[in-house]
Amino acid sequence: MTHPLRCQCGTLQGHVSHTESVCRGVCYCKDCQAYAHFLGKADEILDEMGGSDVVATLPQYVSFTQGVEKLTCMSLSDKGMLRWYASCCNTPIGNTSRDFKVSHVGLLHNCLQDPSTSLDSAFGPVRMRVGMKSAKGTPKAMAFSTTMAILQFMGRLVRARLDGSYRKTPFFDPETGAPRVSPKVLTPDERARLMQAV
Repeated sequence: MTHPLRCQCGTLQGHVSHTESVCRGVCYCKDCQAYAHFLGKADEILDEMGGSDVVATLPQYVSFTQGVEKLTCMSLSDKGMLRWYASCCNTPIGNTSRDFKVSHVGLLHNCLQDPSTSLDSAFGPVRMRVGMKSAKGTPKAMAFSTTMAILQFMGRLVRARLDGSYRKTPFFDPETGAPRVSPKVLTPDERARLMQAV
């Protein structure tokens, strides 16, 4: 199964394949909340408790068909995750490790909106909740399903590393492992201002 991926203005478009193999969760960490404020879309990205609805999959299953020149990324620090978004309309796309050998991308729900189907229908229900100490409230705990989901996804990461499929990624150069664009790394002052907004 495939599912469309697009930014809000429609400039950047693509799709996600193997939707049956994803792991869907909600992250409440302060960094994800700060990222939403960086994009100026906290009300659109975060739920009422400050959570981001994320669909975790392998980069090899993500393809961009148009507007890829608008794909850019930032990082909250020089060692932080790479957070990819469409520069045309600041739609969040997904988060990756800085090391492309860690074959993971957490796609934000905003780029997966499709009027023909719901996220539950396309990717299944939320199976894990993480970063709950930073939530603005008390989300329902999902300790067992969170642990199981993480273990299952870790197995996919290991397989991608062993069989070399981690090199199939639209976010990095497959030969050098460098990000396809240089990330904007926030200064400590910039990051502090975002954390104050959180």
